[in-house]
Amino acid sequence: MNNLPEIDRKATRDAVEAVLERYRMYSLQVSLDRLPSITASYSLTPASSNLPSSSTERAAIANVEYEIKREKFIDWIVFAVNQLSEIERSIVYMRYLQKNELFDYQIYIDLNMSERNYYRIKSRLLEKLAFVLKIEAYKEEVHSQ
Repeated sequence: MNNLPEIDRKATRDAVEAVLERYRMYSLQVSLDRLPSITASYSLTPASSNLPSSSTERAAIANVEYEIKREKFIDWIVFAVNQLSEIERSIVYMRYLQKNELFDYQIYIDLNMSERNYYRIKSRLLEKLAFVLKIEAYKEEVHSQ
């Protein structure tokens, strides 16, 4: 009897592709659009000494926090991709990580691979990434009574 849950391949693939698309968006960002507001606001309540009081301070803190989150996310993806074989890394980079999106057929032609072999490797590498990133999805078991 197998006690391990079964992987939901489609949900796992979708999760990995969503994370890789997020990586692409993060990597395209050169500067942030979070700018302080220009309109003045007045309050009768005393300002707390622990919290930033101006929109400039709040924007600066938000920008720093966002950059830290973004850098951690990028490092997380880079670590996972580096666990793959050379051909798997090539496929991931060409399909998901570079700025210009390529279609699958362009990649397997560029890599001089058969279509079948390309999709077999791609499927396997998406599962590997899911496990390294710890975002794999499992099918829900239906218990018969």
